[in-house]
Amino acid sequence: MLLHLLLLLCLTSSLIVQASVHEYRNERFISKGNAFVFHGGSEGIYSSSPSDNFTSEFDAASFIRFEKIKFQRPEEVSNRSSLPVQAVVFEVEDRENIGGSAYGGQRAVCCTSDLAKLGVCSHGDVIYRPSAKDSGWPQVFGVSFAENELSVTLPTRSIQVTRTGMYNLYFIHCDSDLKDLVVEGKTIWKNPTGYLPGRMAPLMYFYGFMSLAFVLLGIFWFSQCARFWREVLPLQNCLTLVITLGMCEMALWYFDYAEFNETGIRPTVITIWAVTFGSIKRTSARIIILMVSMGYGVVRPTLGGFTSKVIMLGVTFFIASEILELMENVGAVSDLSGKARLFFVLPVAILDAFFIIWIFKSLSATFKKLQTRRLLVKLDIYRKFTNALAVAILVSLGWICYELYFKSKDVYNEHWQNAWIIPAFWQLLSFSLLLVICSLWAPSQNSTRYAFSGSSVDTSAEFEKDDYTLTLIKPSPIPSHDVKNLSETRLLQADEGEPEKDLEEDKRE
Repeated sequence: MLLHLLLLLCLTSSLIVQASVHEYRNERFISKGNAFVFHGGSEGIYSSSPSDNFTSEFDAASFIRFEKIKFQRPEEVSNRSSLPVQAVVFEVEDRENIGGSAYGGQRAVCCTSDLAKLGVCSHGDVIYRPSAKDSGWPQVFGVSFAENELSVTLPTRSIQVTRTGMYNLYFIHCDSDLKDLVVEGKTIWKNPTGYLPGRMAPLMYFYGFMSLAFVLLGIFWFSQCARFWREVLPLQNCLTLVITLGMCEMALWYFDYAEFNETGIRPTVITIWAVTFGSIKRTSARIIILMVSMGYGVVRPTLGGFTSKVIMLGVTFFIASEILELMENVGAVSDLSGKARLFFVLPVAILDAFFIIWIFKSLSATFKKLQTRRLLVKLDIYRKFTNALAVAILVSLGWICYELYFKSKDVYNEHWQNAWIIPAFWQLLSFSLLLVICSLWAPSQNSTRYAFSGSSVDTSAEFEKDDYTLTLIKPSPIPSHDVKNLSETRLLQADEGEPEKDLEEDKRE
C-alpha cells in the first residue's frame, strides 16, 4: 500500500520532463513510511534490438546512465558510518516486487527487524524480489557513508534496457540520521532512436507530418489568394493568418522534438516560441470563428459595440493558454501536482465554454437574419459551418470522456506507448475544422457573393439590435398619403427596371 501511494504521487502527473538528462541540484529526500525517498525520474524506454552487438554497457542503444551522483549529509551526523543509500530501478510491471511485509502486516519499503529475522532481507536495505520476466531486475545498488565522511559518490554506471517498458528510478535510504541528505548529479535516459522519451518519440514524426499538411494547405490557400487577389475578403485574410501561424507552430514543434532527441536536453527557446505561436493560433482561430458566427464580413461590416468584448475575451484566453502550455512544456512537468495543474487548466476550460456559448448564440441570430433576408447562398454556407462546429464539439466531448477514462485506467502509465495519441488528436481536430472553414470560404471569382453588401442588411447598429434585443415592437401606422407615395415610388422603380437590392442579391445567389 505504501509503495502504491508512492508511485501514485509520482506517476499520476504527466511524465514528460524537461530532458532525458535528469539533473539533480541538491534535491532533498522525502519521508515515506519507514523510508526516505527521492524520485529520480520515470520514462518509457524501448528495448535495444536483439541483433545489436555492443562492446560495453556504455555503447548500448537503450540505457539509463548514472553520472556524478553525489550524496551529501550534514556535518553533525558525520561522526559515524551509515546505512546504504540505494538506487532502485524497476519496470512499472514489477512494482509489486518492491517492498514487503511480515506476517501479512503493513507493507514497508525498508527491511524491518521482523523481516530480517525471517532471513528475507538485511536490516536497513530496500526490500525487493526478482522479476518473473527477468531475474536481473529490479536493479538495486548503492553506497554508504564511512565515519567522518560528508559526501559519497555513486560509481558511474550504465544499465542496459533489454525490455520495453516504463522505467522508474528512486533513490532510497532507511537511515533516520540521514533525513537531511541531499543528492546532486544527473542520469541520462536513452532510447534506440535518440534521447527523446519513449512516450514523446512518436510526436516528433507526427509534427513532421503536420508540418507537411500545413505546407500543402498553405500552398493551396496562398495560390488561391494570389489568383483572385481582387476578390479577397477581410475574413479570408484572417484565415491566411491562422494558416501561417499553424505552419510556424508545427515546424517549431518538430525542430523542438528533433533537437531534444539529438541532445537529450530540451531547447527552451524553441519550446517557448512553439508554445507562443500555438497560443496565438488557438486564440486567433477562436476569435475568427466567433467573428464568422457574428456575420462579420458576410452580413455585417464591423463588429460594432462587440469589438472590445471580443478583444478582451481573446486576450484573456491567450494569457491563460500561454501559461498552461508553458507549465506543461517548459520545465519538469512531473513537478506539478494534480491540484496545481487543475489550477491552470480550469481557466482555459471556462474561457473555452464562454467562446462556445457566444459562438452558438451568435450563429442563431445570424441564421435568423439570413432567413429574413432570403440570402440563400450565405444561409447554405452557414448551415454547413454550423454542422461542422457541432460535430467538432461533439467529438471533443467524446474524446474528453475517453481521455478521462484512459488516465483513470492507466494510473501507473503502463500504456505509455499510446499516450502520444491524446495530444495528437487535438491537433488533428483543429486542423480538420480549419480545412472545413477554408473550403467554405476559399478565395474564388465568386467570393463577393459571400461578402457584406451595404444594401443586404440594414446597418450594423440595427443588426446588433435585431440579434440581441429580440423584442417585438409594434410598428407605428403609416399615414395613408405616405402609403400612396411609397406605392407610386415602387411602381416607378419597377417601370425603370431597377429591382430592389435584396432581390437582386437573391437572384445573383
